[in-house]
Order: sequence, then structure tokens, then C-alpha cells
Amino acid sequence: MKCIRFHEHGGPEVLRVEDCEPGKPAPGEAQIRHSAIGLNYIDVYDRTGLYPGELPSGLGREAAGVIVGLGRNTRGFRLGDRVAYVDSKPGAYCELRNVATDRLVRVSKGISDEQAAAIMLKGLTARALLRRTYRVQRGDVILVHAAAGGVGLILTQWAKALGATVIGVVGSEAKAELARRHGCRHVLILGRDELVEGVRKLTRGEGVAVVYDSVGRDTFMASLDCLRPLGMMVSYGNASGPPPPISPLELSKRGSLYLTRPTLFSYISRRADLDAAARDLFSAVRKGVVRVRIGQRYSLAEAAAAHRDLEARRTTGSTVLIP
Repeated sequence: MKCIRFHEHGGPEVLRVEDCEPGKPAPGEAQIRHSAIGLNYIDVYDRTGLYPGELPSGLGREAAGVIVGLGRNTRGFRLGDRVAYVDSKPGAYCELRNVATDRLVRVSKGISDEQAAAIMLKGLTARALLRRTYRVQRGDVILVHAAAGGVGLILTQWAKALGATVIGVVGSEAKAELARRHGCRHVLILGRDELVEGVRKLTRGEGVAVVYDSVGRDTFMASLDCLRPLGMMVSYGNASGPPPPISPLELSKRGSLYLTRPTLFSYISRRADLDAAARDLFSAVRKGVVRVRIGQRYSLAEAAAAHRDLEARRTTGSTVLIP
């Protein structure tokens, strides 16, 4: 089979198409023939070494496909089942992969493999951010960075359905229009609009209940200044680099703020939590609460080009790789 691997950290040019052999699935594993693979910014962190790991390494955390092999004494799944997964270990950029069945979920009818591959990491992240990290309530005003991105478009739609007023932050007018169509009441454009002043004006000086910030270094301190007293800063990504070190006193003087840095895998480590989250997500997609927008498709061999476009902010919505 073909897979994408890298032998040193660096830019997209380090990604190589190689021949790989997954071997037979071990007990407790299923062998998945991938039909679609999700692209995420965490893949960039793995590739560059921001999230260090052993080399050489595979890449990719989410995918969907069909079970074509089962390890001995593996229960709960059958050959031919349509499944999807998100894994804490990279390695989804491949045609065939052995995956522990306790990480697999069945794909609901009415949801395509591409949709499933595009939402396992991004959609479950949005669900965790909205329902567990900070439980968004009707009437909340919230701020979402990268509102036209993969997580952003899911998060803004779902937040609007929960009754929140969403202020989105994007990088261009084209992305602003996309964000408006997916749940943002107001949109601010970085580089054109002043973030803190804009938020204060839109909230009549009060600030927002929560900021969901996946950008990191470039927006972190301004995001803190957008919060109302007792508001929560949720830093869940580092697209511009890791946020700066911060003294707890900075939270105090801005109104006794809360600060958290969540990761999805803490919320779905237990099987029961994964199942509950996946049920909520698939239900939201089937009911039309969340529309999955796949903005780009690349072949698996074009993974380096996909990474270049992602880092250059040329992508919108979700991106999938097709083996």
C-alpha cells in the first residue's frame, strides 16, 4: 500500500510517498481500507516537530473507510462495516491501517465517508469545546477565531443552534461571507478590523463569555482583552505559533478570567464518552444543525500541496485526502 511518511521535521517538502505494509491486525484491532482522510492543523504540528515524536513517522489523525480485516477475538465489528476514527497517534495518511476497535465508531446512514473523515477530529473537537470545555448557553455572546476553518464552521453553526450570538474572526472578506452563512452574526477581519475595539463595540462594552482561539501567539493577548469579567479563554490551537507565557496576575486584572488549554483526547479517552460524543455529532449532521463543508479534496500523493495551502490560509472548511 501507499502511505505518507517523513524522516525529518520541516516544511511540506519532507513528506514522502512510500510503500508501507501494515501487517495483519492484532487482537483488538481492525484493518481499515481508507476511503477518505481528514487534514488538520495538528498534522502540521506533527510534521514540524512542534508536537515531537519518533522518526520516521506517519501523519494524520482521522479517517473513514471499510473494515477489511479483523484480529483474533475482536468483537463488536464485522467485515464490511463502514467506520471512522480519530486517533491520538499519527498515521492516517495511508491506504490501509490497523486501528484499535475501541477507537472506531460506525458511520451513520446518511453520512458519507468524506463527511465522516472530515468531522471526526474537527467535529468532536467542536462538540467538546461547546458542551464540555465551556457549556454554551442560549443568550451567550461568543468569539470564534478562524471561523471559516474546519473546526470554525462546525463550531459556529452548532453554537448558533444552541442560541448563542457568534462573533467570528477571519482573514479575508471571502472568508467573512462564508462565516456569515454558517452561523456568525458578526464577523471581524484580521488586519482590517481592530479586534478588541470591534468586540467591545459589538457587545456594548461588556465583552464575550468565551473565546475559542486556535490561532495562538498572534491573537492570544487580544483574545483575553475581549472577555467579560469571569469569562473563559479557550486556547486550543497554535496556527501562528505557541501563545506567550502568561502570569496568572494577567487573568486577575482583566476580571478574574478562566484559562484552559484542552485537547480532544482527554474528553474521549473512555469508550462511553467517545460513543456519546459521536452520537451527538452524527445526529447534528443528520438533522442539518451542522452542515459539513468540504472545501478541498486532494489525492493522498498531493499531501504536501495540501499542507502548503493549509499553512498559507488558502483553504476553507474541511479538507480531505483521497487514497
